[in-house]
Amino acid sequence: MRANPLAQAGRSLWIVALAVYFFMPLVGLAIYSLWAGGNRYDFSAYAQILRDPQFHQTFRLSLVLALETILISLALVIPAAFWVNLRAPGLRNLLGMLSILSFVVPPIVLVGGLTSLFRGPEWFVGTPQFLVAGYVVLSLPYTYRTLDTGLRALDLQTLSEAAQSLGAGWGTLLWRIILPNISSAVLGSALLTFAIVLGEFTFANVLLFNTFAVYINYIGQTQGTPAAALSLLSLGITWLAMLGLLRFGKGRVALGGAK
Repeated sequence: MRANPLAQAGRSLWIVALAVYFFMPLVGLAIYSLWAGGNRYDFSAYAQILRDPQFHQTFRLSLVLALETILISLALVIPAAFWVNLRAPGLRNLLGMLSILSFVVPPIVLVGGLTSLFRGPEWFVGTPQFLVAGYVVLSLPYTYRTLDTGLRALDLQTLSEAAQSLGAGWGTLLWRIILPNISSAVLGSALLTFAIVLGEFTFANVLLFNTFAVYINYIGQTQGTPAAALSLLSLGITWLAMLGLLRFGKGRVALGGAK
């Protein structure tokens, strides 16, 4: 059956309108980031940002914090979500409700709770790694929902019984059977966590740690075109991370299928 030309034109027009709505602010931001005064346009703002030692230091710190947050979140959520889906499905709603508490409690209140831990060990609360505790809570809704969706798509009972009948323990079951089957969900949760940590400002600013988001805010308050250039750079970094994770995920899926 031939499609209606008017319907096709309407869909095309709608897609074009959405593309313009999305890309026009980015185009304007890119043009402004190249402005060097008068009628001159160049990449001096980008060169200024890339030469700034604070750019490299703060991005490196946020990258380390993001990796630590991802590892801790996965280590906590994967066993919990697996056990609930396999042995206690009645607790799924309770765990889901607990996972979204960070949506209900404002970040500034979470910071207040974290500051009460300043009486704890100095090797922890006096370092930027202290932020990871808050970042795990902030990323929990996305991590849990993504992993729970991936686990619910599997027949966990059959996989578990088959693995245990072959002598596999719980560690082997999780590491060699469950994880490869939810690799796309793991990569998705890792990407979301990376984006959250890279852009989180409240925790780091209140606790006086100079992360990438705090650096972006400082540049935005003190400089014009470098702020636009930095915004585009941060957006590009997030997109590159997304493409890298997707490419890595496809490679892992292909390898698993070949096996």
